[in-house]
Amino acid sequence: MDIDGTTAVRPAVEGDAAVIARLHLASRAATMPYLPPQRRTEDEVTRWIREIVLPESRTWVAVRDGEAVGYAAVEDAMLEQLYLRPDVLRQGIGTLLLDEAKRYRPTGLSLHVFEQNTGARAFYARHGFTVVDRSDGSRNMERLPDMTLRWVPQRAADGD
Repeated sequence: MDIDGTTAVRPAVEGDAAVIARLHLASRAATMPYLPPQRRTEDEVTRWIREIVLPESRTWVAVRDGEAVGYAAVEDAMLEQLYLRPDVLRQGIGTLLLDEAKRYRPTGLSLHVFEQNTGARAFYARHGFTVVDRSDGSRNMERLPDMTLRWVPQRAADGD
């Protein structure tokens, strides 16, 4: 899908693993400074993307002017990943990736978000996600309080 003549969303392929890993690490470092220091090397994150995320998730890459600028991954009905290069935030790319995930799971989508991640929480609220539960952090490796958000399309929510 092409939004403005310069940004497109396409399925990720194994050859995207290294660039997705760099996006993932850069985004987390820039947008979530409260996270504990990164314990995994870029090579380890690349291996995780290549061996776990890509085979087990439906994954898309947003490409602008020939460069990957974001990615999203859905496993079952859970949006497991949505990360953008820090310099392209608030340009509609996250919405493009989220819209692709919603098309893939048109009956509903859930995700986890850190309570402290107010920017992401606001983004998802604007896109119709609501809080369905909270955790003290015991379910994530960062051990930070988080929330489960859920999006259900209006038609499904109304029972149509």
